[in-house]
Amino acid sequence: MGTRRPAPGHPALDDVSKAIVEQLQEDGRRPYATIGKAIGLSEAAVRQRVQRLTDSGVMQIVAVTDPLQVGFSRQAMIGLKCEGDLSLVADALAGMTEVDYVVITAGGFDLLCEVVCEDDDHLLEVLNQKIRTLPGVRTTETFVYLKLRKQLYNWGTR
Repeated sequence: MGTRRPAPGHPALDDVSKAIVEQLQEDGRRPYATIGKAIGLSEAAVRQRVQRLTDSGVMQIVAVTDPLQVGFSRQAMIGLKCEGDLSLVADALAGMTEVDYVVITAGGFDLLCEVVCEDDDHLLEVLNQKIRTLPGVRTTETFVYLKLRKQLYNWGTR
């Protein structure tokens, strides 16, 4: 089996950077000193590595909330069939406040996006006034979330 290479345009991560990422995926508030002890680096070295990883876009450190507990009772995944340049539609979706995830896909849909809304009226407004009116959007199919069973961000590194 051959060695995996990073995707074009993506920096290769050494084992130390991978270990830092995995430590922070377990607990994004883990102190740099604790990470340093676990992987054999100084606190300052960990701080510098984390800064480089965030500056380069390899990772971000954010607070992940439960949408229901912060006033957003309706989430949905929306599949879009489009015509023309998919990147233009994807960029327009990515610019919407309610959209937290956009991916260009192969298969039955050209794009998938996840929306987080206050309620069903808000979802309808986003669909009718923002998404369906975008140039290039032919059809949409909405998958309303009834209950979230699993959502993790700890897949590690390769």
